[in-house]
Amino acid sequence: MVRALGKMGFAGACVTLPHKQAALQIVDKTDAGAVRIGAVNMITFQEDGKLFGQNTDGFGFIENLKQHAPHWQAQQGAAVLLGAGGAARAVLQALCDAGVPEIRLVNRTHARAQELAAAFAPHVNAALRVCAWSARESALSQAALIVNATSLGMAGQAPLDLKLDALNSQAVVNDIVYTPRLTPLLQDARARGLVTVDGLGMLINQARPAFQAWFGHDPEVTDGLRAFLSSAEPGAAL
Repeated sequence: MVRALGKMGFAGACVTLPHKQAALQIVDKTDAGAVRIGAVNMITFQEDGKLFGQNTDGFGFIENLKQHAPHWQAQQGAAVLLGAGGAARAVLQALCDAGVPEIRLVNRTHARAQELAAAFAPHVNAALRVCAWSARESALSQAALIVNATSLGMAGQAPLDLKLDALNSQAVVNDIVYTPRLTPLLQDARARGLVTVDGLGMLINQARPAFQAWFGHDPEVTDGLRAFLSSAEPGAAL
């Protein structure tokens, strides 16, 4: 069915959860980043009928951090990553590439976090530490960044039960969920005076390489664009 899109004149397609890891198995060619991450979120339909898969989530994640937490530096300290799915894998690779010294992996299914650490450990310089879900709050101690890459807190999903008491006042809290844009996690972080980064910017920025590949233009991410996309969500506010 995916291949039929190319025959219908589509230039490409974006893949969202929970299909990113499965998408890697159906494409004919990939770039090195998608192979390392083990997931595809962008498919380009080539003239010869082949499917070319890429992963732009890591790019979108880092660009979003640069724009909305410009003071954050990878070397400042540990990052806590919640999740072990396709998006989490992309975030993990991006954090490793950026030079984060320690990454604490926390997932509801402990074995999946262990598998993720085992897959990445031989290829990265960061220290990867797997923490039990029951210890997720203590894992926040002295962390410089926390990233929620699970679906918890998304509209229609179970809430993310996480108290931020252990975070220091300089920590950045990033939730890649964008529906709602201001998740309970970000509301809690803001109430504590912490810098927050929502998931809308990652969504916008991960689409830039796709737009460039399909239409030959890298779109500019402006406040107006964010406002337009936020207005599509009832009750959203910038």
